[in-house]
Amino acid sequence: MAEKSALHIWDAELSDREVFLIGKIVIQWGALQDEIFKQTILTFEDDGAEPPALPKAMNNLQLTELFDLWKERVIDQAEGSRAEVLQSQFDEIQELKEFRDALVHGMWEWLADDPSKITTVRVRRKQVITTHFTAEGLEDFFRRMGSVNFNIRFPGGTDEFAEALAERGC
Repeated sequence: MAEKSALHIWDAELSDREVFLIGKIVIQWGALQDEIFKQTILTFEDDGAEPPALPKAMNNLQLTELFDLWKERVIDQAEGSRAEVLQSQFDEIQELKEFRDALVHGMWEWLADDPSKITTVRVRRKQVITTHFTAEGLEDFFRRMGSVNFNIRFPGGTDEFAEALAERGC
């Protein structure tokens, strides 16, 4: 059997809390995209003969296009308090998107004199964007994402959530 060579692994030196929160944020955002995609695709008619023709936004999964289509086909068609809740979640997603993009698409760096602050740098449209993160900021982001995810699934609040659980036999 061949001897294995030494494996060298670079350590990002994030705290366990930061790693936990970043993982939770990525999971929350993925779940958000999945739910918005599902809600949007259900708005297209299916005559049973052929799959419905979907716009490009549903095929390429460009987030901005998907979110805009969700607003048009789901939020703008909702009524009353459901429409208000969904619109407020849409607005919250727009606010959170920049932070998420910085976290996921940025180039990360740390400063030895302040290891509690994570900095990401990215370039968009010839503009350098620098964003700073702390564990507290990551936790706030995670909580906001969790709230958005709950509210887009159950815009009727806890009553709607309880009904969904009852339907599932829980």
